[in-house]
Amino acid sequence: MAITEKQKRWLKQQVHHLNPVVLVGQHGITDAVLAEVEVALNHHELIKIRVNAGDRDERDAAIADIQAHTQAMLIARIGNVAAFYRANIKKRDPLVLPKL
Repeated sequence: MAITEKQKRWLKQQVHHLNPVVLVGQHGITDAVLAEVEVALNHHELIKIRVNAGDRDERDAAIADIQAHTQAMLIARIGNVAAFYRANIKKRDPLVLPKL
């Protein structure tokens, strides 16, 4: 699903007040972490993930790994916090992106 830059900006505004729902620690990306990210994306659609592992290159690799395994779109990244979005049309009240 492709979104426009205006929709991406709107998503950044929505994610700003959220707290991270998944924390990646020193052990990095494990199957349990990926499963938890899947559950969070299915339930919330728009989530923040805090990656506390290693240096900048390791955090970049972890974020890219999450993005590849979940097929979620990276909305924003500030420091060690990344925001992801993946639409869930099966959700009872899905997040409706503005038609911009």
